[in-house]
This record gives sequence, C-alpha cells and structure tokens, in this order.
Amino acid sequence: MTLALVDIQSGNLHSVENALRAAGAKDVTITADPDAILAADRVVLPGVGAFGACAANLRAVPGLTEAMEIAVYHRGRPFLGICVGMQLMAEYGEEHGTHKGMGWIAGSIRRLQPAGDQRVPHMGWNDVWPTDDGSLIEAGEAYFLHSYAYENGQVPDPTIAVTDHGGRVTAAIQEGTAIGVQFHPEKSQRYGLALLERFLKWRP
Repeated sequence: MTLALVDIQSGNLHSVENALRAAGAKDVTITADPDAILAADRVVLPGVGAFGACAANLRAVPGLTEAMEIAVYHRGRPFLGICVGMQLMAEYGEEHGTHKGMGWIAGSIRRLQPAGDQRVPHMGWNDVWPTDDGSLIEAGEAYFLHSYAYENGQVPDPTIAVTDHGGRVTAAIQEGTAIGVQFHPEKSQRYGLALLERFLKWRP
C-alpha cells in the first residue's frame, strides 16, 4: 500500500510521517507531485497555520487540487485531512479575509466564538464524541490547536464527531472516502495512533 503525504509547505510533515509509520504505514512519500498522488492508494493532507496561506500553497502547484479530487472522488481513494487540511475540504475560510477552499464539503471555516471564559485558540486535550456509529472516529481524548472551525452548510450534516469548547465544535467531517479531523492525530498519542491504524486499514 502506497501513501501520499501531501506537502503544501505547512506544518510538521515529518511528525505526521513518523506517526503514520508508527501506525503501520510502510510506503509513505512526502510529495506535491500530482502524478504521485494519482498513483497512491491513500492520501493524507496535513496543514498548520492560516487557511488562506495553506490554500494558496495548495493552488501554487499546477494540477495538485485536481489530482487529489480525481484520486478521492473518481477513484475512491481514502483521504485524511488533518487540522487545516480538514478545513481546506470546505467551500471557504474566513481567516484574515475570505479564501476559497477545495469545495468538497459545503460549509465554511469560521472563528471560534466560545461562550463563557473559554479562550481562543482552542489548545490542548479535549474529548471527542462520535455522532456517527459507522465512522472511523471513536470516543476519546485528542489534542487540538485551532482558532477556526468548520460550520455546516448542507443536509445531511457531514459532521461525524464533535468536541466542546464553550459550545459544540466540529471535530471531524466525512464525505464519501474523504475524512477530515480538526485535531492532530500525530500529537494525540495512543488515541491518534489508533485512528491512523484504522485509516490505514479502512476499505470504504
């Protein structure tokens, strides 16, 4: 099984790579080559930082977004978006202006507005609750670090897991063979490795 770890010049790719290998991945390639992504059996898109910058880096590589869409939506390859990689699945993000996402899932990425004395960014360990019994997401604790989160824009709701940070916050979304998680599996110790193991075995 080959796995393409998409390089959009954002985030610690090697931490994600190490976590994937610890979870059982044998053939991981860090790449922004559309041909390598089309040839891969699975695709992982990590991202850290501002939505607009990550979206710009994604589109700076000719054919990259198209290759991911063909791999996932035409060939049914399992896809995992991590943090901003998940957010890029949405139509647009509102961080420092409005920026277009990949548009795989209707909805937007908006700044957290927690009730009470909860701070932004949402940083640290928090509970994850699945909302769909059939998903890869299981109940547990994961590590979060974000100031913006997905807000639904379609029916049925693609949200498959939530957390709480002064109110309900989307923790994971899914559309077909594409899953996105707002938390960081590579920083979530046993919980994160178990999720990556399930993703590597997933046959949607």
